[in-house]
Amino acid sequence: MHPTSLPIATQLLVVGAGPYGLSTAALAHERGIETVILGRPMAFWEENMPARMYLRSSVDWHLDASGIHTFDAFLDERQLSRADADPVPIRLFLEYVEWFRQVKQIDVRGDLVVELAQAGGQFEARLSSGAVIRADAVVCAPGARHYANFPDWAAGVPDGRAAHTCDCVRFDDLAGARVLIVGGRQSAYEWAALIREHGAERIDIVHRHDVPRFARVSWEFIDEHVERTTQVRGYWRHLSSAQQEAITTRFWQVGRLTLEDWLTPRLDWDGIHRWPGTEVVDVARPRGGEALRIGLSNSERLTVDQVVFATGYRADLARVPYLAGLRERIAVVDGFPVLDESLGASLPGLYITGFSATRDFGPFFGFVKGAPASATLIVQDLLSRH
Repeated sequence: MHPTSLPIATQLLVVGAGPYGLSTAALAHERGIETVILGRPMAFWEENMPARMYLRSSVDWHLDASGIHTFDAFLDERQLSRADADPVPIRLFLEYVEWFRQVKQIDVRGDLVVELAQAGGQFEARLSSGAVIRADAVVCAPGARHYANFPDWAAGVPDGRAAHTCDCVRFDDLAGARVLIVGGRQSAYEWAALIREHGAERIDIVHRHDVPRFARVSWEFIDEHVERTTQVRGYWRHLSSAQQEAITTRFWQVGRLTLEDWLTPRLDWDGIHRWPGTEVVDVARPRGGEALRIGLSNSERLTVDQVVFATGYRADLARVPYLAGLRERIAVVDGFPVLDESLGASLPGLYITGFSATRDFGPFFGFVKGAPASATLIVQDLLSRH
């Protein structure tokens, strides 16, 4: 074998260069763990979120488990105030992440993992470049795109006439179009604002619940729960069902039933029609170039050119392709991996984090806020094993 094709060996391999992967790689590197991180930095954010999108997060949310290179620190260095990040433009947060990556000296390999296997106590990752990396432990942070959720009737919409929000992030082609948005949370209404601003003829928003309220909200209540996650081992799983439900309900009220008040003026247009308490019951396939005919549960029929599914994400580890070879060895419940108190999967040495961990660690792990806590738990566990 040519020397340049010999497998690369490392203590830790991090698969995924989003917030959770970068946060973990940074802390592992700081604590002296030899680490390789794979993926395109912030690929989902760069490729599957609109360039003019705003984040719902606070400037207190950052990636640094050491608490030094925070978003606040980045703003200070750029001589920006918190007011400049209220709300947080996605481009500004991406600039923070790139700054974080540089100051933490995180060298991300752009290769993608084709297959992950384990043999002889080590993991072996085969990459899209043909290279092979062997590692003692692996942290997987699957991107949300793997988990895009669709209603059952979506299969009846012809190709090219529908897209999930994560695949509908450039809106120039929707100028003059009649657009149906399915869903009623933040992404549904923010996409409606963005599509309107790109010249759509008409936008219909259909969802089963009432129209959400638009108001300024505080996410501060999350802080204590994320802090306890690192202070009390197994914090979330040791809460009673009633306690978990109460926290989840509050999270739902702030993050789902209430949408950002800065959306209100952008939705003030008589071309936007809201259909609360309604769902799609019928889709008529077009012939040739004819528009779609959509039947609603209130007997209304809509004529639309494009459907946008703002229907969120649902964990299903089976949809993460590089884990296919390990799937039979990873315990799963309702699509989520079964994790221990350090985010370890049932296969020793394999950690799974991010949105995939929300079943065992709470809804906070679906947001940037949970990234430093996740990194802390994983790195503490790795160090305890050596």
